Amino acid sequence: MIIIGLDPGLRTTGWGVIDARGNNLHHVAHGAISSDSSAPLSERLRQIHIGVLDVITEFLPDEAAVEETFVNKNPSSTLLLGQARGVVMLAPALAGVAVSEYAANLIKKSLVGVGHADKKQVRMMVRMLVPGADVDQADAADALAVAICHVHHRNSPIAAAVVLATAGGGA
Repeated sequence: MIIIGLDPGLRTTGWGVIDARGNNLHHVAHGAISSDSSAPLSERLRQIHIGVLDVITEFLPDEAAVEETFVNKNPSSTLLLGQARGVVMLAPALAGVAVSEYAANLIKKSLVGVGHADKKQVRMMVRMLVPGADVDQADAADALAVAICHVHHRNSPIAAAVVLATAGGGA
């Protein structure tokens, strides 16, 4: 099963693709999509959306997983991140790929065992759990972490409810 993990951001959206066969995880690819910070918001969102669609078209994932937005102290930043997250979630949905969402703390706990792990710990565990994922970029490492979390939780009742809700089945 090919899983794409997505770590939404307005400046940079990380993506990571893994092949999950039972408990065996294999690295397929990872990277990041950047938007032009001098462009209007609508153009930046279009750049992110097209970038995610391109990755989905190239790797044809069976399922997608996206990190949930956390609330910042700055409401404006939270709103901008939410808009980026919306276009990131729309891309796989338009391609007919089921989308699940995971909280940042659950992602970290799934990989490191602690919900407040730092990025360095997450990156180290990504490298351990997915051989060949020699990832230095934080956004791509976070996206691979989202994909790994999805593999661990994809059959849980919480993930099933999220998939139903995003597919229009209600939750």
